[in-house]
Amino acid sequence: MSTLRKPEWLKKKMPNKKSLDSMQEMVRHLRLHTVCEEANCPNVGECFGNKTATFMILGETCTRGCRFCAVGKGAVLPPDPEEPRHLAEAVKELGLKHAVITSVTRDDLPDGGAAHFAAAIEEVRRLNPHTTIEVLIPDLQGDEKALQVVLDAKPEILNHNIETVPSLYAKVRPEASFDRSVELLRRVKAYNPAILSKTGIMVGLGETPAEMTTVMERLVAVGCDIFTIGQYLQPSKEHLPVEAYVTPEQFEAYKEEGLALGLAFVESGPFIRSSYNAVRALDAVRQKTSQLK
Repeated sequence: MSTLRKPEWLKKKMPNKKSLDSMQEMVRHLRLHTVCEEANCPNVGECFGNKTATFMILGETCTRGCRFCAVGKGAVLPPDPEEPRHLAEAVKELGLKHAVITSVTRDDLPDGGAAHFAAAIEEVRRLNPHTTIEVLIPDLQGDEKALQVVLDAKPEILNHNIETVPSLYAKVRPEASFDRSVELLRRVKAYNPAILSKTGIMVGLGETPAEMTTVMERLVAVGCDIFTIGQYLQPSKEHLPVEAYVTPEQFEAYKEEGLALGLAFVESGPFIRSSYNAVRALDAVRQKTSQLK
């Protein structure tokens, strides 16, 4: 684990056990997974207490070995054809206003899981016609047709995380490409401008403020709407160590800079994760857009 001492601003209250147990029971009953648990999210107690979660489809095992991620690696199972229905039932049971669906990376599937994402979107919408939908997808290995399958299902938000700055990709995401991820975000707006594009990054891995500026400029250039910035926390001693704990003041400076450069919405803070309070970003961008008309 990191030898750096965790600062006061990164200490969080223990989650409410009753709320946690209730949510976990429903998730297990419907044979679902949440990224909240699989990725050791620090906000799991708060989100489960508010009856919200980011559902993870296509199983719980990833085909890549990113050195920052706590999700399990290894042998994978075929997609569960019942998973989209179970997901839609969970969204209905929770009465979600905004549903967030993500997945492990499935490079073993010809389309990277795009058809399964589309089925999940369609099933959630069928059972929950008033629920807005956000999908957080892998890079689909740059397959434009696979991306179009997801976009054709018309989620309100298409999210794909860049995770870190280009200079750290070889260390942090050796099987991914910064340019490929940015190109995916560009294609979202080129294919359907009505769909909001979103991405997120972890800080504290060794990036510099100048590199963060360059990243935000690249995102603005491809029309990215929403950007989230959060502190990287080392899941285990097997994962990359934390190089720095970024101060709340620096997070605020990144937010102000991103907005000044032209991003429509920036969520930035030590505990911010890509899907945390996701509906707030959707509402804020929609309100800003309506004011500009």
